[in-house]
Amino acid sequence: MGRLFGTDGARGVANTELTCELAMQIGRAAALVLSEDNGGRRPVVMIGRDTRASGAMLEGALVAGLCSVGADVLLLGVVPTPAVAYMVVRHGADAGIMISASHNPCEYNGIKIFASTGYKLPDAVENKIEAIVLDHAEEIPVPTGSGVGMVKRVKDAVDEYVKHVAETIDVRLDGLRLALDCANGSASATAEKLFSRLGADCTIFSCEPDGVNINDNCGSTHIDRLQKIVKEGTFDAGFAFDGDADRCLAVDNNGALVDGDYILALMAEDMKERGVLAGNAVVGTILTNMGFHKFCADRGMDFVATKVGDRYVLEEMLKKGYNLGGEQSGHVIFLDHCTTGDGQLTAVQISGLLARSGKKFSEFTGLVKPFPQTMVNVRVAADGKERMEGCQPLWDAVAAAEAEMGSTGRVIVRPSGTEPLIRVMTEGENEAQILRLADELAAVVKEQLG
Repeated sequence: MGRLFGTDGARGVANTELTCELAMQIGRAAALVLSEDNGGRRPVVMIGRDTRASGAMLEGALVAGLCSVGADVLLLGVVPTPAVAYMVVRHGADAGIMISASHNPCEYNGIKIFASTGYKLPDAVENKIEAIVLDHAEEIPVPTGSGVGMVKRVKDAVDEYVKHVAETIDVRLDGLRLALDCANGSASATAEKLFSRLGADCTIFSCEPDGVNINDNCGSTHIDRLQKIVKEGTFDAGFAFDGDADRCLAVDNNGALVDGDYILALMAEDMKERGVLAGNAVVGTILTNMGFHKFCADRGMDFVATKVGDRYVLEEMLKKGYNLGGEQSGHVIFLDHCTTGDGQLTAVQISGLLARSGKKFSEFTGLVKPFPQTMVNVRVAADGKERMEGCQPLWDAVAAAEAEMGSTGRVIVRPSGTEPLIRVMTEGENEAQILRLADELAAVVKEQLG
């Protein structure tokens, strides 16, 4: 993880940590690096954003930085993160930038850059941008006159993206009743158009963004409301997206949660049956439930685990030629259709399976028998994440917990890639034991690094 770009872009509290000045510097450095990498040709950069109040402010700063070094900018407006990745490839832009802090509260924002391929910017390119911004590694030119970049707005970005996602399935969704939680985020601009186009009967909520209500007791990080609505209604399924709509959690017709592990199992079995599961394998992370490991083994599929972060899942998929991967949090990558996680694409794929099969959603959700698992997030000091690796009392406590569980469970302690948190995960056959051990380890983290 770099000094500026974490596992999911540059992120922080908007206007104090992620300032306009920093956004402008990132824009200037990105324009210079893109120009150097394409032989001096004038770069074209697309910019999208979610619904946060700070989005337009940071967009303005990025535009100023990019144009001041000669890049042309195409503004997509409020769109999901995967829409930026798709539009970059479709229109042959040199890069795409998404302004979003995903599932984080409204005061946070972030800058994520996609390459011309639609994939996240390679580490080497991010490092060059970081060196220019933080170390002044290169002198940035200051063009004048016709050398200054131009700005245009793309009017049809939402429609182009919606058409693309709708065409990833070959069935209609007529007759399906769906509840959709748009998190007052990017999906507010696309979900109704997408699912109506496919014929679904939709009840859509948390789709009235006001700049500050993004992810506020709604979306994939607050699934309870959706579960209640589906349970009390007569819905076939419910889907909850996060602020930038690159992740999705589902709820079956009985109101039961269907997390990323369940979604991967559902899609893997369907793709295997249809003969389209590349390499007969699924890519997950070290946090993927041990029950999913057993599911894959029982069905003769390979499971590949990576570090936490959808970028690492994607790297493994590209390296080995796999086409399905994701995280428990709801980032699911269908590489045949998109270069990044896409929450609405995930919902469409699940809905397509329900329409094709004629089965109730709940008939599928017993595929994985998950081990009890718990996660405790501990807020730490500003340098807490950096000190974690050398914190011997913490690792002694982890070793003791692992010894107590033996082969019946596991412990994972890791820093958040986007927030000042250390996450403590315990998993095992004995639920009371894993809850107790998680609390004990969290107390050690708080004492040593808080």
